[in-house]
Amino acid sequence: MKQLLIHMDEEHTQAAVVMDGQLTDFFVEQTKERSLVGNFYKGIVKNVLPGMQAAFIDIGLTKNAFIYVDDLLDPNMDKQPQQKPVISQLISPGQELIVQVVKDALGNKGARVTTHYNLAGRWLVYMPSADYIGVSKKLLDDQERERLKGIAEQLLRSPEGLIMRTAAIGESKDALESDIEHLRQLWQTILSRSESVKSPCLLHSEEQLLHRVFRDFYSAEISEIGVSSKELEAEVKMIVKLISPQHMPSIRCYMQPEHSVISQFAVDRQLLQAFERRIPLESGGYLIWEETEALTVIDVNTGKFVGHHNLEETLFQTNKEAAELIARLLRIRDTGGMIIVDFIDMEQEENRSKIYKLLSQAVKSDVAKCVVFGWTRLGLMELTRKKTRDSYTAKYLQEIVLK
Repeated sequence: MKQLLIHMDEEHTQAAVVMDGQLTDFFVEQTKERSLVGNFYKGIVKNVLPGMQAAFIDIGLTKNAFIYVDDLLDPNMDKQPQQKPVISQLISPGQELIVQVVKDALGNKGARVTTHYNLAGRWLVYMPSADYIGVSKKLLDDQERERLKGIAEQLLRSPEGLIMRTAAIGESKDALESDIEHLRQLWQTILSRSESVKSPCLLHSEEQLLHRVFRDFYSAEISEIGVSSKELEAEVKMIVKLISPQHMPSIRCYMQPEHSVISQFAVDRQLLQAFERRIPLESGGYLIWEETEALTVIDVNTGKFVGHHNLEETLFQTNKEAAELIARLLRIRDTGGMIIVDFIDMEQEENRSKIYKLLSQAVKSDVAKCVVFGWTRLGLMELTRKKTRDSYTAKYLQEIVLK
């Protein structure tokens, strides 16, 4: 059973995805002060630093945003110059620029911005100047990939680009056309506004968490949506009717004076456990999770699990359970960068191959880019993952863990 849980109050909006009682994804946003990722601004270049191949741009925030030279080049890599130009050849102080936030400000760093614009819809991502077609790597059916590519080719107008999301599987051409037309109109609105306002200025604000969760995670697999108030229940019903009129899950209001819908489903407890250094496996084994600035190391141990048949089978079953849990915890903790997993040594190459395939399959449900490279010469599993969480969510989770 897959459930979507949403709690909203004056301070926070929280959303959790729970599968058969297990937390798989968690998001939180300040009700008043939200993440800026996805927002479009008309900014003015303040400083250009050729030595760093970066520039600082005033977008109207307390700290200037920064942009790297790569984010100023053509978004289609096939059209980029073989030799990267000096950033001062591309922009200069005083120049006005439309930019999109890709990473929130953190500490002393301002927000990171790009000119590789994209607007996410229900079924596709619209890129107004990318000039290429992409299909989600999680879509494995070759016939469906070709069908979606064919539709994209019919819908695009040069120099537009499109990425078909996993949610586009099985959708009709009319539905996809409606999605791209909405995003195309939104882009034109952003351009029109940029011509009529002075920089620095906000041109477009990304959707609130409530709408983003439905855009990115809602599917027919959701059998129940739990909400925290009657007002939220009414809003959720409207959203579901709009994006998926053929599928209406059970929508229930869980109202308790001292317990939010999030805590009623033990999400807080699962979050605490997910951030422990030692994380138990149901079989009796456990993980040791160590994070540094550059590397995350996860050690798998059998613990009290002695198995039922033979040693090799015991080790394989422990590693199998660990791989499934690791894929889930990577999302909950939003672990990024290089990750090394020290699975328990197995003698049979067939079992090593099974663990690699299982982990590779498990990370495909991650909205973040996660690549499993395989076993190293030392018998360690190597993978990388791109962080997706904004700084506020990270701070919120850290506060929960420290309580």
